[in-house]
Amino acid sequence: MKQNILITGGAGFIGSNLADKLLELSHNVIVIDNLSSGSKKNLDKRIKFYKMDICDAKIVKVFAKENIDIVFHLAAQINVRDSVKDPIADAKTNILGSLNILENCRNFNVKKVIFSSSGGTIYGDAKIIPTSENSPEIPESPYGIAKLSVEKYLNYYFKSFGLNFVVLRLANVYGPRQNPKGEAGVVAIFTDKMLAKKEVVINGSGGQTRDYVFVDDVVLACKMAMESSKTGIFNVGTGVETDVNFIFSEIKKSTNSECKEIHGPENIGELQRSCLDFSKIKTTFSWQPKYDFKSGLAKTINWFKKKI
Repeated sequence: MKQNILITGGAGFIGSNLADKLLELSHNVIVIDNLSSGSKKNLDKRIKFYKMDICDAKIVKVFAKENIDIVFHLAAQINVRDSVKDPIADAKTNILGSLNILENCRNFNVKKVIFSSSGGTIYGDAKIIPTSENSPEIPESPYGIAKLSVEKYLNYYFKSFGLNFVVLRLANVYGPRQNPKGEAGVVAIFTDKMLAKKEVVINGSGGQTRDYVFVDDVVLACKMAMESSKTGIFNVGTGVETDVNFIFSEIKKSTNSECKEIHGPENIGELQRSCLDFSKIKTTFSWQPKYDFKSGLAKTINWFKKKI
């Protein structure tokens, strides 16, 4: 059934890949994005685009006009370090901006909200790895605290107003269209720099691990969450830890780079290990990652090469 689907942050990396999939499924796609990190170049001409911040009170006009069925809420201040420097600015966007979206969802009878949360920050320094949704939620940054806050608000809106929701706690997403100028996308940063024959600096020892999930697998999880009648919180990851030194060596090989392995100071307070258990989403939605790191990386590097 054709639906009117709003993606906040839809001009960004994950949002624009999701928008393409929804168009392929013949849905009407509406995007709200302030273009702080996204780009209109990422958007198909069939998409209805509003340049707008999620904190803007005028968002009510979009909801009033577009008769929205489903909302994918991806728009956020995404820089963990910026959240540490200015937690008030982070909360204004990531908590108050999200509430602005949720209030409009409630007032205009949106059927479901799918929220992109952060599996990499929600659990903090987890004792059990891979980490399941039952693990303690101990975020160690204002960014992670804000994401967890929105999850709690979603539960409130569900219990109080019947607004259905799915929270997807994403691992470290990588793939085509990731912004190499950001702070979180190590795959994009290293690939961009090596192809440009620039120096790459690894923070700390490079032994710190993350769970890297390819963007097409994340888009598939979003699609399944939308089409399911289930409500709840689900990890989206691969269950595999990959360290930064391995990423460096793989990208170096794939790009034929001659750059040297240089290590800089470690980021203070950076988690040493993070990896998600995806058993719950596999059982509930029959989702599992189709791409291992090497196959996802090959597609990512090919995209960056074409962009040069």
